Order: sequence, then structure tokens, then C-alpha cells
Amino acid sequence: MPRPHSSSAQQSSKLHPRNRHQGRYDFTRLVAGDSALAGFVTCNDYGESSIDFADPAAVKALNRALLKNDYGIQEWNIPEQQLCPPVPGRADYLHYLADLLISTNKGVLPKKNLLSVLDIGTGANGIYPLIGVSEYGWQFTASDINPASLANVQRILDANPKLAAKISLLLQPSANAIFKNIVGEDDWFDLSMCNPPFHASMAEAQAGTQRKWNNLGKAKLADATAPTLNFGGRDAELWCPGGEFAFIERMINESAGIPGRCFWFTTLVSKSENLPALKTALKRVKALEIKEVAMSQGNKQSRFLAWTFLTPAQQAAWKKLRW
Repeated sequence: MPRPHSSSAQQSSKLHPRNRHQGRYDFTRLVAGDSALAGFVTCNDYGESSIDFADPAAVKALNRALLKNDYGIQEWNIPEQQLCPPVPGRADYLHYLADLLISTNKGVLPKKNLLSVLDIGTGANGIYPLIGVSEYGWQFTASDINPASLANVQRILDANPKLAAKISLLLQPSANAIFKNIVGEDDWFDLSMCNPPFHASMAEAQAGTQRKWNNLGKAKLADATAPTLNFGGRDAELWCPGGEFAFIERMINESAGIPGRCFWFTTLVSKSENLPALKTALKRVKALEIKEVAMSQGNKQSRFLAWTFLTPAQQAAWKKLRW
């Protein structure tokens, strides 16, 4: 779910070592590459260039400039109220996924041109496929239940034909399904990834948003249609019945029905208190290997769960064929 940037221009040194966004944002460079950001850059109380991280338009402009300057992604944009991802944190997940593959492959990253990744719930921003192709050359299948979100990603791909050649979009027709309708009998994914809905209801999402606004010293939201903090997000991006735990538990149960179609199933887990029960669910469906991978962005701790159903012999055969 949305994770805000720091209120300053400082990025954490705890980001993955391969992450491009170490240290402070270089606003001079970013504005030179994308002049649309210039109108949002001001001098903060410390005499440093920064933006108002509570302003959704400013945050969107910053992330658009990051994607353009650091990844060569042109014409990136999202509709109002749609989830605007913090690029440094999203890139971290991808770099740690690469490390997961390296650790599984005797310290070597598998061949770029053969790797296939499934992004569950790509949203209107399509951020994981866009960065994943730019950084690693992986092939992506990006699914979502919202046709308008996929249409927006397609507009971005139309402006980036080299990326579009490696990204396929699929509509999930069922709000209660994750892998069903998406993973076919002839599909083989080296990785699946997901940033699941965080809250259990719209009311809970709005309450969480209000707490964040209060922490920033902002006034109370006027109504339910007001921007949800600085990264936006609506409906399925922010909540689902049962919240994060129920969504991931359903993902785990569905993954057990396609055990040989994906080498590593993975998902972000925002609430650490969900981890014990999720690991129990994985043991219940007889996952053969379970990994918890810790990540840090600034003072915030995050992590993802990874699991596989492949035996050592099946893993060896997979790697020989695909890696």
C-alpha cells in the first residue's frame, strides 16, 4: 500500500545497494530533465530544495521526473485519485527479488531475456513492470481488476515501445480471484509479486489517511472524495474484505493450485503481525521453502514473503531449462 516519502528531500542510505535513489534528491538534475517539476520545488526551512510531500500533484511530478530521468520512461502519468507510487521503495522490491534469484542460482542472476514475472494488481501506475524491464530486462505480465487502470498503463506503454515489447496486460474479471483467469496452462513464471491492499474496508482506509494527515499537521479531510494523503489510491488499491491478511491468505491457497507454474511466489507484507499466521498458512498448503526478506526505506521497515512448491530436483530442472 502507499508508503510516503520522507518530509524532506533526504532518501535513506538503507535502500538496496543497487537502488538508484541513494542520498538526497538532486532537484536541479530532475528539473533539468523534466521541467514540469520546477513549479513544485521550493526552499524548505533548512535552506534545501524540496517539495511539499503532502501535495499529491507535487509527489506525482517528483515520481514522474524520477522515472523519466533515471529509467528513461516517457509520458508517465496517472489519473486523479489513483495510487502514485514512491519510486525508490518500489524499486527496492525488484532489487531484492533479483537477490532472491541470485541466491537460488549459485550467486548468479539468471539470463535476463528468459525471466518472466507476474505482477498482481499492477494498478494505473504499472510501476513494477516499468522499472523491472528498465533495470533487469525481465518479461512482465501485469494483471488488474480495473479496466481503466490497465488502459492507463497501456497509454504509458504506447509512449515507451521498447518497454511495451516486454509487458503484457491482463484483466482479472473476478474480484475474488488472484491467479485464476491469469495463469494459463502454458504459463511459466520465475517470480510473482504483489503489493496487496492494506485495509479491510473503505472506512478503515479513510481513518488511516486522516491519521497521516493529522501527523503532517494538515486539516481534516473535507469528505471521502478528497485526496488520500500524498500517494492517492482508491478502492481495490487500498482495501479489500478482510484486509491484507485475507488477501494474502487467498493468494497462498490459490498458489497451491498451480504449484509448478511459478518458481517463487512473493508478496509484500505491510503488517508484521500477520507474518506468523501467513507462515502457518504456507505450511498448511505444504510450501517446501519459505523465506522472509527484510527491506528498509528510511525509518520504515518492510518485508516480503517468498515461497516455492518446487522440490530440489524440480528446481534444478527449471534452472537448466530457463536460467
